[in-house]
Amino acid sequence: MILTDQQILAEIEQGNIVIEPYDRACLGTNSYDVHLGRYLATYRDAVLDARKHNEIDVFEIPAEGFVLQPGTLYLGVTEEYTESHAHVPFLEGKSSVGRLGIDIHATAGKGDIGFCNTWTLEISVSMPVRVYHLMPVGQLIYFTVQGNVENFYNRKPNAKYNERTVKPVESMMWKNQF
Repeated sequence: MILTDQQILAEIEQGNIVIEPYDRACLGTNSYDVHLGRYLATYRDAVLDARKHNEIDVFEIPAEGFVLQPGTLYLGVTEEYTESHAHVPFLEGKSSVGRLGIDIHATAGKGDIGFCNTWTLEISVSMPVRVYHLMPVGQLIYFTVQGNVENFYNRKPNAKYNERTVKPVESMMWKNQF
């Protein structure tokens, strides 16, 4: 079941959902709008290796915006820091962003209960498009769960994305054993 606006507000009041900065105007019928953070990043190497630490170059979006190019994977970040202690958060792109040919995530739309951080966005575009810091890019939807949780994400010793950041985070696949 998806939480409604009233349920999201109640969960914020109880501390089960944290959104910083929070703006009541961003609360929709059953979602919360999130915005593009100040930073983007690109990978340094043209060929990525899943077993190696692929380094990124992080840069700030200038006031006049930045033109994203097709064929390049950009890592972005949400302006909002979020915590979810009792619900599964899903991040979906806004339809207005999709209609510009922007995909904000390739595979990582679902968060875990206990995820406490900004969201790294895996941005790709179908044609050149200029983006801006603080433009609305996505919406968080919260799902209820059945049963008790044994492994909250923020308490897992092997969680790779727990360090709080305002910048995009590169893939940590290389930390897995395979």
